[in-house]
Amino acid sequence: MKYFLLYIKETLRFVLKPMSFMPAIMMMCLIFMLSSQEGTTSSQLSYKVGVKIFTFANEKLDKGWSQERIAELSTKYQYYVRKTAHFTEYFFLGVSVAFPLYVYGVRGLWLVFFAGAFCAGFAGLDEYHQSFVMGRGPSPKDVMIDCSGAFPGIILTRIVGWTGRMTIFKPLSNHKDEKGKDDKKKKG
Repeated sequence: MKYFLLYIKETLRFVLKPMSFMPAIMMMCLIFMLSSQEGTTSSQLSYKVGVKIFTFANEKLDKGWSQERIAELSTKYQYYVRKTAHFTEYFFLGVSVAFPLYVYGVRGLWLVFFAGAFCAGFAGLDEYHQSFVMGRGPSPKDVMIDCSGAFPGIILTRIVGWTGRMTIFKPLSNHKDEKGKDDKKKKG
């Protein structure tokens, strides 16, 4: 029974490990798709998101704003909605890039370095890509906002991965690790 469970565990690892890259690929496609929108389309999307945010706030906080006031607020705060979107999408990219690296054994500062470099490079390429889209342009400030979103995602993944490895998944660790510990105890 022990070997059967070991076989199942190794088979699942073999199948699922490569699939850990799928969320990162999907996030990169989403970011590319959003940055491929023309300037007016992107502005309209930001405006619509702002309207939804202020409508939700109006309902939950009982502000009594009219539709005109909500539209005015959405226009006024559209810049902040756009920058928050940059931060958020790169936060999720940071998580989705760091997770498969963590799964494949990249830990500690190397995880932060490799995932951070990848996210920063992708942010730079994304801004360069926007220079070819009508009504859009590259912005070093956006790259900084993107990086400031990616790094907390990477750090969060590192913390959650380490915590999970030390608690929940400790019993599922490789049998090789347990054997190595037994050998050290016998020698020591």
